[in-house]
Amino acid sequence: MTMNFKSYITRDSAICGGEPTVTGTRVTVRTILASLAEGMTDEEILAELPTLDRHALRAVIAFAAVSAEEDLPTPAMPSLA
Repeated sequence: MTMNFKSYITRDSAICGGEPTVTGTRVTVRTILASLAEGMTDEEILAELPTLDRHALRAVIAFAAVSAEEDLPTPAMPSLA
């Protein structure tokens, strides 16, 4: 079951050039994912970006997972013939 991230993620061409951000902030999804990729813990990210909460972090990860799934090609089904 995928988290419903839609209330947490916003795309607005007037905010951060239309990059996905956490709703109500100028914190981009990319910033949070890069922080996680660099090894920062949730606690470190939340301390550095106090406008966020744990639900927002989980929403960013869910958004990234769905986005990646949409971008990855579906492998062809093997033929049984």
